[in-house]
Amino acid sequence: MIRVLLVDDQPLIRAGLRMLCDAEEDLSVIGEADNGRDAVALAGRLAPDVIVMDLRMPGMDGITATGRILAERPAARILVLTTFGDDDHLYPALTAGACGFLLKDAPPSELLDGIRRAAAGDSPFSQQVLRRLVRRAVDARVEEPRPAAGLTTREREVLDLVAEGLSNIEIAERLHIGVTTVKTHVTSLMTKTDSPNRVRLALYARGVA
Repeated sequence: MIRVLLVDDQPLIRAGLRMLCDAEEDLSVIGEADNGRDAVALAGRLAPDVIVMDLRMPGMDGITATGRILAERPAARILVLTTFGDDDHLYPALTAGACGFLLKDAPPSELLDGIRRAAAGDSPFSQQVLRRLVRRAVDARVEEPRPAAGLTTREREVLDLVAEGLSNIEIAERLHIGVTTVKTHVTSLMTKTDSPNRVRLALYARGVA
């Protein structure tokens, strides 16, 4: 069971997220907070598997809360869910340590998948956000490492799909292989390309394409 903490200052948003999560057999909402300060306290007391974090809230905002939670619990998985996908919100959230970034207009299935991926150690991003990260890095001519030696044909296929912003489940469906196999390939690719996270792996893929 994945234990979820919801953090959003809008009661209707929290109610909708709770209903969405509670309808799933593997998700359980263990707490709610309407501001960053309470989120920090609840995260310490409840030790949730995934914290779904809004960014703009009264008092302590989500970025500050993310940094404080991770300072106390470095292994916490914080998934940003926000209306604001601009760079002024995206990059500070990632710098604070958020493991993923989804927009509130995402389909419910994408949010549920994002929570599961975050709990599994993955880094879920809305496709438009991931593409913008990659495009910005390419436009800024970020220096990418040279192609890693020893990538298998299957690893190169997985790498190309990571660059498109596909989730592990979507990659598994596209290549007709198991999700566990995809996770193994992604882990191997991160090691071979010296990529600390999925975003960096996508940037690497775009650099060698």
